[in-house]
Amino acid sequence: MSFVAGLLVALIAVLHVYILVLEMFLWRTPRAMKAFGTTPEFANASAALAANQGLYNGFLAAGLFWGLFTQAPAIQLFFLGCVAVAGLYGAATANRRILFIQTVPAVLAILAVLIAK
Repeated sequence: MSFVAGLLVALIAVLHVYILVLEMFLWRTPRAMKAFGTTPEFANASAALAANQGLYNGFLAAGLFWGLFTQAPAIQLFFLGCVAVAGLYGAATANRRILFIQTVPAVLAILAVLIAK
Protein backbone atom coordinates (compact mmCIF):
# COMPACT_ATOMS: atom_id res chain seq x y z
CA MET A 1 0.00 0.00 0.00
CA SER A 2 1.25 3.46 -0.77
CA PHE A 3 1.87 5.97 1.98
CA VAL A 4 -0.76 8.34 0.54
CA ALA A 5 -3.45 5.65 0.44
CA GLY A 6 -2.70 4.57 4.01
CA LEU A 7 -2.69 8.16 5.21
CA LEU A 8 -6.05 8.90 3.59
CA VAL A 9 -7.64 5.77 5.04
CA ALA A 10 -6.22 6.61 8.49
CA LEU A 11 -7.48 10.20 8.33
CA ILE A 12 -10.97 9.04 7.43
CA ALA A 13 -10.89 6.51 10.28
CA VAL A 14 -9.82 9.24 12.73
CA LEU A 15 -12.55 11.53 11.40
CA HIS A 16 -15.13 8.85 12.17
CA VAL A 17 -13.76 8.38 15.68
CA TYR A 18 -14.18 12.14 16.13
CA ILE A 19 -17.76 11.95 14.83
CA LEU A 20 -18.40 9.04 17.22
CA VAL A 21 -17.21 11.16 20.16
CA LEU A 22 -19.33 14.13 19.08
CA GLU A 23 -22.46 12.05 18.60
CA MET A 24 -22.14 9.67 21.55
CA PHE A 25 -20.57 11.78 24.27
CA LEU A 26 -20.66 15.47 23.32
CA TRP A 27 -24.03 15.71 21.55
CA ARG A 28 -25.47 18.23 24.01
CA THR A 29 -22.38 20.45 24.12
CA PRO A 30 -21.98 23.74 22.26
CA ARG A 31 -19.23 22.20 20.11
CA ALA A 32 -21.46 19.38 18.81
CA MET A 33 -24.50 21.62 18.44
CA LYS A 34 -22.42 24.02 16.34
CA ALA A 35 -20.95 21.19 14.24
CA PHE A 36 -24.38 19.70 13.52
CA GLY A 37 -26.40 22.93 13.52
CA THR A 38 -28.74 21.86 16.31
CA THR A 39 -30.44 23.62 19.19
CA PRO A 40 -30.33 22.57 22.85
CA GLU A 41 -33.94 21.40 22.59
CA PHE A 42 -33.23 19.24 19.54
CA ALA A 43 -30.01 17.91 21.08
CA ASN A 44 -31.87 16.83 24.23
CA ALA A 45 -34.69 15.23 22.25
CA SER A 46 -32.38 13.38 19.85
CA ALA A 47 -29.50 12.34 22.13
CA ALA A 48 -30.32 8.62 22.01
CA LEU A 49 -30.60 8.68 18.22
CA ALA A 50 -27.30 10.55 17.92
CA ALA A 51 -25.56 8.04 20.19
CA ASN A 52 -26.82 5.21 17.99
CA GLN A 53 -25.55 7.01 14.91
CA GLY A 54 -22.22 7.60 16.64
CA LEU A 55 -21.89 3.89 17.27
CA TYR A 56 -22.26 3.22 13.55
CA ASN A 57 -19.54 5.77 12.82
CA GLY A 58 -17.38 3.86 15.28
CA PHE A 59 -17.97 0.67 13.31
CA LEU A 60 -16.84 2.45 10.14
CA ALA A 61 -13.69 3.62 11.90
CA ALA A 62 -13.02 0.14 13.30
CA GLY A 63 -13.36 -1.39 9.86
CA LEU A 64 -10.97 1.15 8.34
CA PHE A 65 -8.42 0.55 11.11
CA TRP A 66 -8.85 -3.20 10.60
CA GLY A 67 -8.14 -2.76 6.89
CA LEU A 68 -5.04 -0.73 7.69
CA PHE A 69 -3.78 -3.18 10.31
CA THR A 70 -4.20 -6.17 8.01
CA GLN A 71 -3.10 -4.19 4.95
CA ALA A 72 -6.12 -5.61 3.15
CA PRO A 73 -7.26 -3.38 0.29
CA ALA A 74 -10.57 -5.26 -0.01
CA ILE A 75 -11.48 -4.43 3.60
CA GLN A 76 -10.43 -0.81 3.15
CA LEU A 77 -12.43 -0.50 -0.06
CA PHE A 78 -15.53 -2.03 1.53
CA PHE A 79 -15.52 0.37 4.47
CA LEU A 80 -14.57 3.37 2.32
CA GLY A 81 -17.53 2.48 0.10
CA CYS A 82 -19.75 2.41 3.18
CA VAL A 83 -18.47 5.86 4.18
CA ALA A 84 -19.08 7.21 0.68
CA VAL A 85 -22.64 5.86 0.53
CA ALA A 86 -23.41 7.12 4.05
CA GLY A 87 -22.11 10.53 3.00
CA LEU A 88 -24.32 10.56 -0.09
CA TYR A 89 -27.36 9.68 1.98
CA GLY A 90 -26.49 12.25 4.63
CA ALA A 91 -25.96 14.94 2.01
CA ALA A 92 -29.31 14.14 0.42
CA THR A 93 -31.28 13.98 3.67
CA ALA A 94 -29.53 16.07 6.30
CA ASN A 95 -26.87 18.54 5.15
CA ARG A 96 -25.04 19.04 1.86
CA ARG A 97 -21.75 19.62 3.69
CA ILE A 98 -21.65 15.91 4.48
CA LEU A 99 -20.85 15.29 0.82
CA PHE A 100 -17.58 17.18 1.23
CA ILE A 101 -16.81 15.93 4.73
CA GLN A 102 -17.42 12.23 4.08
CA THR A 103 -18.04 11.30 0.46
CA VAL A 104 -15.34 13.27 -1.35
CA PRO A 105 -12.53 12.16 1.01
CA ALA A 106 -13.76 8.55 0.86
CA VAL A 107 -13.78 8.59 -2.96
CA LEU A 108 -10.26 10.07 -3.00
CA ALA A 109 -9.11 7.34 -0.62
CA ILE A 110 -10.80 4.68 -2.77
CA LEU A 111 -8.90 5.96 -5.79
CA ALA A 112 -5.63 6.01 -3.83
CA VAL A 113 -6.14 2.43 -2.59
CA LEU A 114 -7.00 1.22 -6.09
CA ILE A 115 -3.92 2.92 -7.58
CA ALA A 116 -1.72 1.44 -4.85
CA LYS A 117 -2.98 -2.13 -5.47
